Amino acid sequence: MPTAPLTKLLIVDGHAYAYRAFHAIRHLRSPAGAPTNAIYGFIKMLGRMQSNLTPSHSVVVWDGGLAAARMAEHPEYKAQRPPMPSDLEQQFDGMTGYLEAAGIASLCQDGVEADDWIGVLAQLHATTVPVVIASSDKDFMQLVSDRVGILNPNDKTEKVWGPVEVRAKTGLEPAQIVDWLALIGDAVDNIPGVPGVGPKTATDLLTQFGSVDELYRQLGGAAPPALTPRLKASLEASREIVQKNQRLIRLRTDIRAVPLEQLAVRASLPERLASMYAEWGFKTMLAQLTQGSVHPGSTEAGPPPVSNAEPGISAGSDASNLSGKGSSELIQPLEQGVLL
Repeated sequence: MPTAPLTKLLIVDGHAYAYRAFHAIRHLRSPAGAPTNAIYGFIKMLGRMQSNLTPSHSVVVWDGGLAAARMAEHPEYKAQRPPMPSDLEQQFDGMTGYLEAAGIASLCQDGVEADDWIGVLAQLHATTVPVVIASSDKDFMQLVSDRVGILNPNDKTEKVWGPVEVRAKTGLEPAQIVDWLALIGDAVDNIPGVPGVGPKTATDLLTQFGSVDELYRQLGGAAPPALTPRLKASLEASREIVQKNQRLIRLRTDIRAVPLEQLAVRASLPERLASMYAEWGFKTMLAQLTQGSVHPGSTEAGPPPVSNAEPGISAGSDASNLSGKGSSELIQPLEQGVLL
């Protein structure tokens, strides 16, 4: 079998996009009455990314639980997140089954957070092929380089972010993002920051001192920097919190690597896709497939055009609940992290 040409590696934050799809479309069900809204939106969003980016290699990475090291250091880590809705949980087998039939790699390992595995894959394979990470997670800005970009679904332009965009967003270099987040905290992950230090103040501090380590070195020096008494006191009182935050936010590197060749987009399996589409009541997708249109995962062509709704899904489905949402709307802000 000939080796696929190297264009780029697309790494998708699986749970983030599953949640986004679930909340973007409501009450969509199969002819048998099973929920399919997340499956439908997930396929549409993934198809759009595959079409726009035309990656030679793709992988969807799923959360396998919280990292034991982070939980040991910060038991409150992500503790505020609600349980996964039952209707979404029921659809994960469908999404992973779709990926297998579509020829797209899917990774999940117990005790491994998707962020860490994504970081390892991006840094390892960026030496061989350009990498695009599809996620709105701020943590991934620490990975951005001339070889690693971010497709942020909150950005309506659908532009892949590089170092220029990170600087425009934060005023800092990607190498300073861990320190920036350590100072301001991350409410999404239940990581507290320094009281009184928001994004702008954190950017000003890191612009002045370069790093958190240098900031604290000078604070404890013979000639401390000229900061307001309130800010200085808050930084001093939060020294251990900031140092802990650095460890929590920095992506781990002790995760099993997966060879690039295992992430190559494979030919799809039309018969399996047809069976799935029929089971889910996705009549338009089924018609496109039987007419020769190639869905995401095929090595022969891009996915079919994204339609605004899936007409005639089933007598038991409420297609009107799509509310005219196309893929561009499905990838707009609406995301929560979850665990399998």
